[in-house]
Amino acid sequence: MSDEHLIDGEEHPHLLLVDDDATFTRVMARAMDRRGLRVSIAGSAEEGLMLARQDTPDYAVLDLKMDGDSGLVLLPKLLELDPEMRVVILTGYSSIATAVEAIKRGACNYLCKPADADDVLAALLSKHADLETLVPENPMSVDRLQWEHIQRVLAEHDGNISATARALGMHRRTLQRKLQKRPVRR
Repeated sequence: MSDEHLIDGEEHPHLLLVDDDATFTRVMARAMDRRGLRVSIAGSAEEGLMLARQDTPDYAVLDLKMDGDSGLVLLPKLLELDPEMRVVILTGYSSIATAVEAIKRGACNYLCKPADADDVLAALLSKHADLETLVPENPMSVDRLQWEHIQRVLAEHDGNISATARALGMHRRTLQRKLQKRPVRR
C-alpha cells in the first residue's frame, strides 16, 4: 500500500503502537514502517501518553490489557490531544462488552489478536467499526456467557478487580482466576 492511500497529502503518517508485548510491537512496527508509516512504540499506557504529548500521532493501536492502565483508559486521553486521531483497540481477550466500550470511548475499530499488519491497517482506515461481526450468530455456551458478563461488569468498573468482584458477589481471588483463563470460544 503506498503512502497516498493512508492520508491525502501526508508523507509519513505517525502511528503510535502501545502494547506490553515487546516482540509483537517490534514485528508490527517493522511491518507498518514498510507500509509507509512513521512508528513510535510504547510498552505501557503511561509511556504511550508521554510519547503522544511529545509528537501527536495520526493513528494509534492500543492493547486492551496491559500492566497499569488499559488501552480503554488511554483511549480518551489520546483523543483529547487530537479528536481526529484514528485509534484501534487490539486484544487477545475479545468480548462484546469491551468492543462496545471501545467504540463508545472513541475507537474507530476493535481487533482480536492475532492480527497482522494488513488487518490493523484496514481497521485504522475503515470508515466505521462493524459491531455486527463481533456478535456471534450461534448462541453462546454458559461458560462464554459468564465470561462476557464478567467482562461487561469489569468494563463498568473501569477494570477495578475489587469493585467488579463485589458487584458480581464473588471473592476477589476467584475473579482473578477466572480472568487469567483464556475465554472460551462459544
